[in-house]
Amino acid sequence: MQKKRNRGATLIEVVLGVGLIFMLFGGLFLFYRSVVDVLSNTDLRTMGTAILNKEMETVRNLPFDQVGTQGGIPSGVLQQIKIATTTTDRVFAIKTTVRNIDDPFDGILGGNPNDTAPADYKLVELEATCTTCPNFIPLILTARIAPKNLESSANSGSLFVNVINAGGAPVPGASVHVVNTSTTPAIDLTDTTNQNGVLQLVGVPTSTQGYQVTVTKVGYSTDQTYPVGVPANPNPIVGHLSVLAQTLTPVTFQIDLLAPFVMETKDAFCAGVGSQPFVITGSKLIGTDPDIIKFSTSSQTGVDGTKVYAGIEWGSHAFSYSGGYDLLGTLPLTPAYIAPATNAVFAFILRAADPNSLLITVKEGVSGAPIPGATVELTKTGFSGAKKTGEFYRSQTDWSAGTYSEQSGVDPVGTPGIITMAYGAGGYSTTSVAYLISETLDFGATSTTYGNVLWNPASQPGSTGADSLRLQFAANSDDTTWNFIGPDGTAGTFYTSSSVALHASLTNNRYFRYKVLLSTEDAGTTPELRDLTVYFSGPCVPLGQVLFQNLSAGTYFAEATVPGYLPATSSISVSGEWTQAEINLSP
Repeated sequence: MQKKRNRGATLIEVVLGVGLIFMLFGGLFLFYRSVVDVLSNTDLRTMGTAILNKEMETVRNLPFDQVGTQGGIPSGVLQQIKIATTTTDRVFAIKTTVRNIDDPFDGILGGNPNDTAPADYKLVELEATCTTCPNFIPLILTARIAPKNLESSANSGSLFVNVINAGGAPVPGASVHVVNTSTTPAIDLTDTTNQNGVLQLVGVPTSTQGYQVTVTKVGYSTDQTYPVGVPANPNPIVGHLSVLAQTLTPVTFQIDLLAPFVMETKDAFCAGVGSQPFVITGSKLIGTDPDIIKFSTSSQTGVDGTKVYAGIEWGSHAFSYSGGYDLLGTLPLTPAYIAPATNAVFAFILRAADPNSLLITVKEGVSGAPIPGATVELTKTGFSGAKKTGEFYRSQTDWSAGTYSEQSGVDPVGTPGIITMAYGAGGYSTTSVAYLISETLDFGATSTTYGNVLWNPASQPGSTGADSLRLQFAANSDDTTWNFIGPDGTAGTFYTSSSVALHASLTNNRYFRYKVLLSTEDAGTTPELRDLTVYFSGPCVPLGQVLFQNLSAGTYFAEATVPGYLPATSSISVSGEWTQAEINLSP
């Protein structure tokens, strides 16, 4: 006879069983909560509806002339915001909006026929929100209130507020704040524009330059009227508004989404230059004679070279710098247009100051866009220099302080500022090749494009032999992998001529090194390198600008040339620490 054996549950089975139980009870709990939420929300909406109905019944029992809000248009006895508390301590906020409505049945104001008494009836809107209830959807109740008798001729006017964005499209849901302290009773009204971006106020008490209107929206700029005759702005473009009897006063305001904005001060290698002063000046005016600017601010960047603004108003803005550096240029050119809701960045590109600096900007004559790659030749008696827009350079002239990564057979310290072969007991070696590998040069961005390389002296003593000074170059974005190449892009060739273009494969790399190779056929003579300059363009190099420094005072002749454009010239007087000029080119 076979015995029955009782087998216990495994750990996996226990875990699965517990998990199923949790899933079952969790689902039941969520279902229970949803049922409770639905029932609770139903009760709350029932309470809110009862409060609205009671409030609306009060409105209906008021005399027609008293149907309005305190400080509103039309004026009346109703509170704009009223707090109601239920027996269960639920707090509801009741917002009351009353508007005069111009019914087209008898014509409209300014139409044909012209309705000179356009306040035909009143539209009352009550909105209830529960301030102590989570996830409560506001309740809205509306009603039309008409007078018992025929309308009479009106001694009031109308105010239509039109709100558009930067492109001229309507802005619905804009907040319109209307204040007039000269009327009795005083008016302090906040309302919103409709889907067409318009707020129509009918039956508005008459007043001369008494209506202060401010328009805005969450995340948008602000537009408003201004008082007339005050010293700060004696002649505003849009003064406080007047409303005349049986007359329509239309007004248009323009607002749009603010743009997050970052101000930067940095060098051509994208390294921040901290704590630098700047001024931003908008182009929009709020007054004339004299011109009163709507927006202007002065500040300085932080220690990292940045200043962040949560939002700045769209439009054209001019940027100026007054710190202790020379301005290599700006990105983009100033003035610059900031579009609504765009992440905008403006940068001053700086370098160490030198006396008598001249910044030349080369622009397209029609569009005003900067022109990169333009050659600017600057001449004056005893001076001649040329630079390209959209290009900067990095030079090394002294290796005596150990500013290299490795070397063999080279003397970088015997004469500071010159690299030569090391002089031994028998003079300079004629059987070996000396070399020096530079330190890593950081150009600031992986999108760097390398141009020409220039070194001095360009030619070596004839006794050292052919190609006694040779160079190779390497670039990467990890500061680790160094594959030195020559002009054909391989390790088997060498640069032997100064002022030539670097191989295109070096482009789009941030870090850069060069390798100098020295050899001689004369034990008494060594090749030498006095300086080396690499030209480059990158995201922090101004596109259409060049900076000449350490000039003598006087009048210079500048000529700008670039393929596809007619050459242009300019006579520029340099006197003082800082001068800037523009040259416009025509296609």
